[in-house]
Amino acid sequence: MERMLGRVLVIVPTYNERENLPLITRRLREAVPDAHLLIADDDSPDGTGAIADKLAADDDHVHVLHRPGGKQGLGAAYIAGFRWGLEEGFGVLVEIDADGSHQPEELPKLLDALAEGADLAIGSRWVPGGKVVNWPVSREFLSRGANVYTRLMLGLPVRDATAGFRAYRSSALEKISLHDVESRGYCFQVDLTLRTARGGMRVTEVPITFVERTVGASKMSRGIVVEALWRVTVWGVTGLPARLRRRRDR
Repeated sequence: MERMLGRVLVIVPTYNERENLPLITRRLREAVPDAHLLIADDDSPDGTGAIADKLAADDDHVHVLHRPGGKQGLGAAYIAGFRWGLEEGFGVLVEIDADGSHQPEELPKLLDALAEGADLAIGSRWVPGGKVVNWPVSREFLSRGANVYTRLMLGLPVRDATAGFRAYRSSALEKISLHDVESRGYCFQVDLTLRTARGGMRVTEVPITFVERTVGASKMSRGIVVEALWRVTVWGVTGLPARLRRRRDR
């Protein structure tokens, strides 16, 4: 796999994940032993950063990016991780949550999709074969509804654009202007999906099982939902003329 795609870097953003981090690190190292991990910690007050340093000291495939200034948002953490990975010459960059909701054992399926020609492989909850475990009905309704709205507003042929378990070819990230990405919460995932699709690159969805975290608190908030709704609406309205032109020219 490495021969085909280049080295793999899995980026794990953390903020107060001291209980989850050792477990997700072990599972990732067992699932894809050749992959490297980059723990991007936003100066967690619970000592997650110190645990990350210990894990890195014990394993040369684990790296730590300390981000001072406290919690800065998911998007900012991933952008910093992408830049680090691109500078270090990794061929594939993977997003995964630290809380175990994304199962590392399913990562090989995403890497297989890249090997088969995808530029972005999304671990999807809402394609046939995908599912969620231990989610309340209200949370599932919100996620499904947000993705339907996103698909309609943006014309994206993707059923789970908000998904946070995904793998990019480095060549795709180099083409989508990371320097001007402003979205911070889960809207960040929609933003990069849209940029990849509009850039003419291939996006593939791979069914996964999403398991709700059992330790720690969810980072979802009203502000994250509002940001996503506002930005998707703006992108949809401003992009409508171009979508209509493309439809007319077919």
